[in-house]
Amino acid sequence: MTLKIVEVNGVTREVPEDVQSVDHLLKHLGIAERILIVELNRTILEKNAYDQPIHNRDQIEIIHFVGGG
Repeated sequence: MTLKIVEVNGVTREVPEDVQSVDHLLKHLGIAERILIVELNRTILEKNAYDQPIHNRDQIEIIHFVGGG
């Protein structure tokens, strides 16, 4: 299996080559259903732009909200 190297929240990760977009990455990480803010290579993405392709060595920052009191 061919792997792609991306940086997610400052951590280098290997993901399968078939993880082709931000949306696919979020599904791969099991967080696609959460309320998120995603930054791809220092650009904040609107939710309707999660189909942006990801490439080897891309930098992705993901912020998700946690409830509690």
